Amino acid sequence: MIETSPAWSRLSSVVTFSSRWFEVRRDAAVRPDGSRGVYDHVVAPGAVTVVAARPDGRIAVTRQWIYVHEQTQWRLPAGGIERSDAGPAAAARRELAEETGITAKRWAPLGAVHCADSFTDHRDHAFLATDLTEGEPRLEAGEADLELHWLPFAEVLDLVLAGRMPHAGSTFAVLTAQVRGLVE
Repeated sequence: MIETSPAWSRLSSVVTFSSRWFEVRRDAAVRPDGSRGVYDHVVAPGAVTVVAARPDGRIAVTRQWIYVHEQTQWRLPAGGIERSDAGPAAAARRELAEETGITAKRWAPLGAVHCADSFTDHRDHAFLATDLTEGEPRLEAGEADLELHWLPFAEVLDLVLAGRMPHAGSTFAVLTAQVRGLVE
């Protein structure tokens, strides 16, 4: 039996900053020990990451400059869930098509990972996409440098294990696909 701790209680919440991408909140709260304090955190919409796999085991991988990390990174196709999306699966379909031009007939959820817990409520939902059709991407201005590469799954796994694919959603998706034996 799993023992549970008393929960935190939110007394009030004030938005201290808001943008189209996220908001920062300061909550007055009662901690599990009964003491009162404040808890600052970021509220952000969810995101999606896609393992798009060809029958030969090659995976769609992107390479682009990531502004907040000030470096070019390897990642799987990924992006935010928009208000107009019907949910994470719809966002995954849209993001894969926008970034890579790829559409898929088969989709399987891989799960979700909480990114930067205790700092933000941000979640990344991962999917496996197969039975692919390639087309033309529809890149946004901030994605003009995005390059699509098709790498063998073993090479993508090596990038993750070597720390060269640090994006949490990509790492989670690749490792989940590996452990479940979904891609070879």
